[in-house]
Amino acid sequence: MAKKTSTPAWLTTFLLRVAGGINYRKLVKASKNPQQASEATLRGILTYGKDTEFGKEHDFDYILAAKDDKELYKRYAEKIAPSDYEDYRPYIERHKNGDSNVLVPGKPVMYATTSGTTNEPKWIPITDVYLKNVYGKMTKVWLYNYIMNRPKAFYGKLVTIVSKDVEGYAPDGTVAGSVSGVTRRDAPSFVKELYAVPGGVYGIKDYTARYYTIMRLSIEVDAAIFITANPSTLVEVQKNVDKYYDQYCDDIEKGTLSHDFDIPEDIRKEVEAQIEPNPTRAAELRELKKKYGRVLPKHYWPNLQVLNTWKCGNTYVYLDKIKGFFPDCCLHQEFGYFSSECRFGLVMDDTNYTTLFPHYHYYEFIAEEDVDKLNDPAAMKNVKFYQLHELKQGKRYCPFVSTYAGLYRYNMNDLIEVGTPYFNTPRVFMIQKVNGIVTMTGEKLHERQFLEAVNKAAKQMALDVKFFIGFADLSISAYHFYYEFADQNTTQAQCDEFTKLVDKLLSEENIEYKAKRESFRVGDPIGHCLVENSFELFKGACIAEGARDGQFKLNLLLQDEKRHEKFKKLVK
Repeated sequence: MAKKTSTPAWLTTFLLRVAGGINYRKLVKASKNPQQASEATLRGILTYGKDTEFGKEHDFDYILAAKDDKELYKRYAEKIAPSDYEDYRPYIERHKNGDSNVLVPGKPVMYATTSGTTNEPKWIPITDVYLKNVYGKMTKVWLYNYIMNRPKAFYGKLVTIVSKDVEGYAPDGTVAGSVSGVTRRDAPSFVKELYAVPGGVYGIKDYTARYYTIMRLSIEVDAAIFITANPSTLVEVQKNVDKYYDQYCDDIEKGTLSHDFDIPEDIRKEVEAQIEPNPTRAAELRELKKKYGRVLPKHYWPNLQVLNTWKCGNTYVYLDKIKGFFPDCCLHQEFGYFSSECRFGLVMDDTNYTTLFPHYHYYEFIAEEDVDKLNDPAAMKNVKFYQLHELKQGKRYCPFVSTYAGLYRYNMNDLIEVGTPYFNTPRVFMIQKVNGIVTMTGEKLHERQFLEAVNKAAKQMALDVKFFIGFADLSISAYHFYYEFADQNTTQAQCDEFTKLVDKLLSEENIEYKAKRESFRVGDPIGHCLVENSFELFKGACIAEGARDGQFKLNLLLQDEKRHEKFKKLVK
């Protein structure tokens, strides 16, 4: 039996209404005048960073001397070029090694780690100001939003599936971890009482053991909220439930945690301190199986009020797989546009559109038709950057963000669509990654990483690969890799071995890809041998359908079913 909470549900609800309501009203105020809020926020960000080495190098004092918002934006664009992570890596490396006042005032209080376009992961700096505001105050608004939509959201347990808040350390000892783990860690104490799973469980490396432990604890309780960013996790969790349901019941009845799974002893002790025999719940769960056969969340959590996952980008495939899983009373709310680099905002209702934080971030955007110019510095000089208040409903843009955590005009490499406004501030919905990045379930695999992995594998196995291409297959959450080997006698067995090596190299290059492979959210890649002159045959088929020869382009890592179908026909 899980430990009981000491704070009554009505009091938890009241406290969240108070704490969240204060910050909610500030959000509303900023949202009513996004143009004014944007100017104030940019001035605040520049003032915060003006005495750093980066601020001095880029004349923040000169920018701040602008008399109005138009002059401010003009000077800002004059002094700060659109950027990506590699522009900041030298500054961040100095911070990681102990230097202060380089990119941000003082030093970051932590780093959020995520994959980059090179084999070195990104270390996104998080400052104290950013942590307190965006991951502190706005998390209270997020929880407040649950109550506004479902008044009894905190009348049961809270199940979260997140990454570890501490995953490593910089050379100077500063913590590196996940922002989702930090958000969970820093929630108010009266909310933490509702957690069904202790934090140590997220440190279990074996994903089968991790999912087992999470669900053995969670299925025992009456859950009211379930939060996990990626719905692909729900698919894997339910597979674990299907396979180990009887074992859950045995453990719950006896108050134990099965020794059939690889769970570190310190984590096992943390879990065992929380549980005790609960034969009543075990009997209830066994009755559910007799009644329904396959037991789903709507059966074991009939009072679930809120399910919070992404519903944007490619996640629709996984959403289809969980249709009918959850009770009718449950609000399935979009998680919101959220990344390691920036928590853009949060969803406040039952739409899928993210309400932005114009009082904490400065946003800029380029139109969808200009996205293909991102890798051409000369062309980018003539691209128009739109301010937040200039966005048009229904149009698509690529966002750039400036934050209180040392990112300036940072290219998010995302395509977003503008929805209805929140008061007077446009809301957005994430459509997909752009600029050579493919993601099915958060792995953010870059074309450059795929090219390097194939080229390395070719050298290691002494195989000459004349042409290759990869496609994401959402239907099976796996990649298809196609190779035209110079030796057309290369066997499928050799191709499979080559693909395993490419997979291994990609895991070494991309920490997100590695995590998704280990957690079963991305399946084994499938290798295919192409016929001779496959690219020429593909291009010819495209031109025959009307493509212009002089403008013909082909990325080598794609999510594009029409092009994928053409390559399926070119397999030997």
